[in-house]
Amino acid sequence: MKKHQSHVGRRTMLRAVGCLGAGAVLRLMTLEGDGTPASRPVQPSSAPVAGAPAGRPPSAAAYRLQPMTSYAPERYRPPLPPVRTRPILAMPELGRAMVLTFDDGPDPRYTPEILRILREHEVRAMFLVCGGRATEHPDLLREMADDGHVVGNHSWSHARIYQLPRPAVRDELGRTSEAIERMVGVPPQWYRAPYGAWNRISFEVGAELGMEPLGWNLDSSDWRDPGVPTILGRVRAGASPGAVVLQHDYGGARWQSVTALRTYLPELLTEGYRITVPPVRR
Repeated sequence: MKKHQSHVGRRTMLRAVGCLGAGAVLRLMTLEGDGTPASRPVQPSSAPVAGAPAGRPPSAAAYRLQPMTSYAPERYRPPLPPVRTRPILAMPELGRAMVLTFDDGPDPRYTPEILRILREHEVRAMFLVCGGRATEHPDLLREMADDGHVVGNHSWSHARIYQLPRPAVRDELGRTSEAIERMVGVPPQWYRAPYGAWNRISFEVGAELGMEPLGWNLDSSDWRDPGVPTILGRVRAGASPGAVVLQHDYGGARWQSVTALRTYLPELLTEGYRITVPPVRR
C-alpha cells in the first residue's frame, strides 16, 4: 500500500468513529436517567388547571401571573408645591368669585346648619379643620367631602405653631393631614396657620406635606362675636372678585356666623358673585 493511500484510510476510519460517537451521544441525550426514552414536551391543552371546575376550560387569566405587590405603583400624588414666604391671601384668578372659609371646626351645633345653607344655594366652601375636633366628628368631615367642599388643615390643637420647634410643627400638621385623609379619602392640599401666624418652618413643613398656605383678605370679625350686623357690614363692604372670607364654625357664639351667612350669601349671588373653591392641584 502506498503512503498516501494509508493516510486516506486513516481519515476515513476517523470520520466513521466520529459519526458513531455523535450517534451514541445523541442516543444518551434522549434517554431518561433510568434508560427509558424521554417523554416529549407536553403541548398546551384544554385540560382544566388545578382548582378550576371540572369540564370547564380555564379562562385566559388562569395562565397569567398576578402582579407582585412590592412592584405595584404607588397611588398618584400631586407634585409638592413650592415653599412660600407668605400665604395666599386672595384668588383673583377665579374671576368674579369669592371663597368662603370656615375655621376651627367641625362643631355639631353649627357646622350642620352651615352645610345646610351652602347646600340650599348649591355652593361650595372651604373648611379648615382642627385634627383633634375632626376625629371626634368624622361624620361631619365626610358630609363636607360628599357635598364637594374642600377640607383643609388648621393644625391638630390650634396651637401657636410659630412658637413650636420643627418636630412639633410636623406633628401638628402631619397628624391632621393623616386624619383628614383617613376620613375623606384624600389628603388636604391647603392649610391655614392658627391665628394667621406663620413662620419659615410652617411654610416648609406645609410644603413637605403637599399643602399650600391659605390666608384671607376679608375678615368677617365673627371670631370677636361682634353681633350679626357687624359681620354683615364687613362682608358686604369687603366683597370683591377673588376675595377669601374668614369665618368660623367653632369657638364662640357661632350662631352669629350662621345667621349672617343665611343673609349675605343670597345677596352675593344676586350681585353676580360665584361662590367657589380653588381648583384641585393636579
